[in-house]
Amino acid sequence: MTTAEETLPTGGMLAVRPARSAGGDRPRRLRPAAAFAGTALAFVAVALAVGAPSPLFVLYEQQWGFQPWLLTVAFAIYAVTLLITLLIAGSLSDHIGRRPVLIGALALQVVAMLIFLFAPDIGWIIGARSVQGVATGAAMSTFTAALVELAPERQKKLGATIGSTAPVGGIAIGAFLTGLAVQFVPQPTIVVFVALALLFAAGIVVIAVSPETVERRPGAVRSLIPRLFVPRAARAEFARAIPLFLATWMLAGLFIGLSPSILHGVFHLDSGLLNGAIVAVPPAVGAVAALLLTRAPARITAVWAMAAILVGVALAAVGIGAGILALLFVGATIAGGGFGAGFAAVLRILAPLAPNDQRAELFAGVFLVSYLAYGVPALVAGELITTIGLLPTVLGYAAAIAVASVVALVVQAIKPRR
Repeated sequence: MTTAEETLPTGGMLAVRPARSAGGDRPRRLRPAAAFAGTALAFVAVALAVGAPSPLFVLYEQQWGFQPWLLTVAFAIYAVTLLITLLIAGSLSDHIGRRPVLIGALALQVVAMLIFLFAPDIGWIIGARSVQGVATGAAMSTFTAALVELAPERQKKLGATIGSTAPVGGIAIGAFLTGLAVQFVPQPTIVVFVALALLFAAGIVVIAVSPETVERRPGAVRSLIPRLFVPRAARAEFARAIPLFLATWMLAGLFIGLSPSILHGVFHLDSGLLNGAIVAVPPAVGAVAALLLTRAPARITAVWAMAAILVGVALAAVGIGAGILALLFVGATIAGGGFGAGFAAVLRILAPLAPNDQRAELFAGVFLVSYLAYGVPALVAGELITTIGLLPTVLGYAAAIAVASVVALVVQAIKPRR
């Protein structure tokens, strides 16, 4: 009978050594490098599914004829269910292991994709987004922790960087590919959701044969009590990072949640390709910027990233107000670079401050704050659109992002006490 993997401390991190079975044979597990790559790709698939439905929402509206504010509900319900799941299950993998949580989360993603695929009306889409939010909330902090732990010993920062860029880059790829499908494929929903379901099924297989990186420990049931816990060593940096989380993820909410409405309501464009492109540009540029700046000093990167968001969101607001589409895309590109670089820089600062058995809980706190900034303002914006109109709402949203980025820039520029 095969025993569980043994987890040995090495230099402050946990190294995984598969345990021998009773017959002396080792269980079949992927090599660490292959497990790291496969886990990263599975995480990207989760983010692909986050961005994929956005270009389809306008198509659903045209087909089913529902009120536009329901698009905002479909967007926001994902963030709400994700946040609740993070509060309840964000640290569960610290107790029962990374693999069980990730396999369960990916299985739920398959269920969500099937609901999307067979949805007959907007109510089913909202239900699918709810299931997707639960699945993503369970996976988000666990994937990020697993990537840090599976990364090569001398490249732990690479794990944190990929953990921050996989959600960003995956959202971009998912939105753009769906936009292409809407533009050029007769039945885009079938292509998109069947492909995603197959990716998640492959991810389940990869996780099942990957090594476990933490030992089981007591307290799993108690960990389900909703709470936000940040390890003591990381609390000061976590508090300093909150304005940055607000600026970066409010920006993501603006482009992912509202940009299709902006293209339709302000520019009178209904192109699936353009819808996918405007959703994809900020996270795509952000992912590239984060990867290119992996070796740059994290604190300096965070400061310049906030400056980029400030400039980019100002240009985007001018483009929206003046009806200049090219300027909107330029602003989205600059701000997107700040989004990815800033978020990755802060994760590089925070990741080493938590031990393995508290790292998922730390990242649960990070994503809890981030997705509050992502979902709540967009939900409020959806309500304001019906009362004060689309253009004033979007410009006010951009102004709020600018204020948050200024605060974050100042906080990050002040040298922290040691």
